[in-house]
Amino acid sequence: MGVAFTLDSPLKVARYGISSVISLVDDNAIERIREFYAPQDSIPYVAIDTHDHDHRARRITEYLNQLKRLIARQMETIATASFEEGSEIVKYFEMLPEFSAEKILYTLMKEMEDGEMKSSLQQSLRNKIVAGSVDVNIMTKLDRTNYDKKGDALPHEFSDAMAALRGFANSDLRSSIIFSAGMNPRLYSYCETFPDFFPDEHSELKKKIILKVSDFRSAQVQGRFLAKKGVWVSEYRIESGLNCGGHAFATEGYLLGPALEEFKQKREQLAHELYETCNAALIQKGKRPFKQQPDNRVTVQGGIGTAAENYFLLEHYQLDGTGWGSPFLLVPEATNIDNDTLQKLINAKPEDYYLSNASPLGIPFNNLRTSSGEADRKHKIEKGRPGSACYNKYLEANTEFTEKPICTASRLYQSLKINQLKLQELSEEERSNQIDKVLEKECICQGLGTAVFLKNEMPPPHKITAVSICPGPNLAFFSRVSSLHDMIDHIYGRKQVLIEPNRPNMFLNEMKLYIDYLKNEATQNMNQLVDRKLKHLQTFKANLLEGVEYYKSLASQMIRESDQYKKKFNDTLHNMEMMIQNLHLPELSEVV
Repeated sequence: MGVAFTLDSPLKVARYGISSVISLVDDNAIERIREFYAPQDSIPYVAIDTHDHDHRARRITEYLNQLKRLIARQMETIATASFEEGSEIVKYFEMLPEFSAEKILYTLMKEMEDGEMKSSLQQSLRNKIVAGSVDVNIMTKLDRTNYDKKGDALPHEFSDAMAALRGFANSDLRSSIIFSAGMNPRLYSYCETFPDFFPDEHSELKKKIILKVSDFRSAQVQGRFLAKKGVWVSEYRIESGLNCGGHAFATEGYLLGPALEEFKQKREQLAHELYETCNAALIQKGKRPFKQQPDNRVTVQGGIGTAAENYFLLEHYQLDGTGWGSPFLLVPEATNIDNDTLQKLINAKPEDYYLSNASPLGIPFNNLRTSSGEADRKHKIEKGRPGSACYNKYLEANTEFTEKPICTASRLYQSLKINQLKLQELSEEERSNQIDKVLEKECICQGLGTAVFLKNEMPPPHKITAVSICPGPNLAFFSRVSSLHDMIDHIYGRKQVLIEPNRPNMFLNEMKLYIDYLKNEATQNMNQLVDRKLKHLQTFKANLLEGVEYYKSLASQMIRESDQYKKKFNDTLHNMEMMIQNLHLPELSEVV
């Protein structure tokens, strides 16, 4: 969900029992929002300046503690509210799924006549109210080295990811940190230094770890690494490689359905193995081992669009939960979207959502063609001043021209790179293509944080109003603003907010994205294929075809879908199989 779209979402949704995730990338935005909410807090705001010692970690800690206090106050208010139409406590229970024990009890209470029994039941319901979790995210690749006033590199523990982890670990929250974008051994090892990641006397964890993964092998490798340090992974959050928001980490054609099936078959074996490894490490460290195997949740996110899909994932793959992200960009009650960007999302066509090379990290990035961030990037090119002033510096990673890393979206880098390309002996076509690749980079660490200031009518940093946004392609099927209640009702099948009636199944949506990705990879590299790249493409194609075989028997198990829906699923799957088979890749012997 970008840098700041959910930065204060816990204050909007936690009181209804809804968990949300905030990014820890931008501590400057975090500090501004902490000041913004200070009037509601019981503790006076004291600014933490960028020149203060350990300012990044301290800012994060103070903001998370502020959220905890404010949400606790909200929960106290809800717990004393009357059970009247429109009250906060009624909203809480009305949004719960029908199968939850609390919702069943609430429905029973509503049907009762006023009296002692009803009052007793209402008090019981008040005692069952629980706030949603305030979880945080670190994209592990964003681990920039920081420098002191003299320009000397600070110790590793002051790098961006390490400081963010410390900020969370030192907070009062009982919640989870989500590690995404792959393994960072240095960061993972740093968890060992904080007691909250180890079991207490009740074998409970105050701070939990969630790994965002796209396949079982990744979960296994990362889980083992942490378990050997006595650190337990409480949840594996499986995300579609391409049918997701933000950065996209394409697998080698390994689709979501087969990935979920592998987790279903092997999760208990993995959990048992890691439990033994983790406890052995805890004993060796002289720490309390777990008294019994702790929770090991498996959840999924990326491209879910209907209640039927949601229930199928939970029931068929025996998952512990699902995650919905991008659709909440159309829920102003829950996320930070400025009016201009909101209208662009509402009016966007499917072709406006695309997988771009805009990220300075060099990772495919889901983008919106009509965003003001994209318009601003093009405007700078037209003015002859491409690139951006690099204020936040969170994505500085390139040392091609400088000793200290700089960002490839910066004006400095793009100027240096374009001048280099102009001096090289290239054809006009090749030079133009190379320059276009340079100019495609967008200042997303600034752009992804701007909307929170515009939404809350706060002066944006450096007067920059261009908004970058990174919705998942599934959002193309949602095209109107929704209330929080309506979106929750949509998720649980009580209401329909999807506008596009012909939306394909989420698994087929993902497959189409992977086919397009393979076509693009093959086209771009056809004239310069080497054995290693060709083997990658051939493996990609073979995995897609294996995915097709897996899906051939899946439609019959979709018990909540109509026969017409299942027929359409199988027909579309057949067409996609033909598309994959007809995609020609040269044999290894053809590669020179």
